[in-house]
Amino acid sequence: MSTSTEARRKEVLRAIIADYIASQEPVGSKSLLERYHLGVSSATIRNDMSVLESEGLIAQQHASSGRVPTQKGYREFVDSLHEIKPLSAPERRAMLTFLEGGVDLEDVLRRSVQLLAQITKQAAVVQMPNLKVSRVKHCEVVELSPRRLLLVLITDSGRVDQRNVELDGSIDPAQTHRLRDVLNNALSGKTLAEATAELEPLVHEAAEDIRPYLRKAATVLVETLVEQPSDRLLMAGASNLTRVAREFPQGLPSIIEVLEEQVVVLKLLARVPDLGNVSVVIGEENEENQLRQASVVATGYGSPGATLGGLGVVGPTFMDYSGTMSKVSAVARYVSEILAGK
Repeated sequence: MSTSTEARRKEVLRAIIADYIASQEPVGSKSLLERYHLGVSSATIRNDMSVLESEGLIAQQHASSGRVPTQKGYREFVDSLHEIKPLSAPERRAMLTFLEGGVDLEDVLRRSVQLLAQITKQAAVVQMPNLKVSRVKHCEVVELSPRRLLLVLITDSGRVDQRNVELDGSIDPAQTHRLRDVLNNALSGKTLAEATAELEPLVHEAAEDIRPYLRKAATVLVETLVEQPSDRLLMAGASNLTRVAREFPQGLPSIIEVLEEQVVVLKLLARVPDLGNVSVVIGEENEENQLRQASVVATGYGSPGATLGGLGVVGPTFMDYSGTMSKVSAVARYVSEILAGK
């Protein structure tokens, strides 16, 4: 087969996929000739479609109908995308403005999942940060009274924990200031596990006059640092899937159920690729039975070397892959930039 023939058949496949995504109706050779300037006869297009069908890339649902893409056809199409379709400048500005309105980490992520659901018309999911890679950014110590302190622990992923510390004796403002400096010098930049390990030797090495206060603070901090809540998933747009319910032969309720149970989707998001790359899992490629009628487009957010979590969309196999990949990638990039600046 000549290179030109192969290239044309790929173009025919792309055209069939584009038409089917737009109309959700089987695509015939006549409509391809009318919509696309392929520069060949109707007979050639029909022959190309027969070859694509024999290769399992398209299928004919009924004898008199046109063709529809198969999951193998979608995979061929996705693998042929050498670059993700860029967003327009107004789209980028609108997305960034909306996300920048978030007041804290959870608000930014909640906005990101709402935005993804809105712009892709799919069910969108985002994983709350993986605390194993979070680092201590700052530990604030506030004197509420001579015998009570407030510890505020802030991590680079935006997590904020506040704990009261009851003291056995009175502490003065100068000692409070020194206690804050000792804690920050020891903990700043450490992962939560490293920070936990750092606290015990810190108490033994501290000046005698603040050692009792440091011991109390360290006890509270250890409980805070190791008390890692289970992974959580934020979801939006599940109702978007009702418009394509017929595309899920096993029934839409099973898809909604797997989203709400979270465990399956969290496992998927735990396997997201490195930052900047987007994964596409199509239909039968999903390991979980409940998702084998759907496609999942996902990526990670965070900073280089420290992916905090994954985000993406779940939808029918006929989704606009190029556009969806572009939007998922853009939202992840903006979330990463906003969290880096917070």
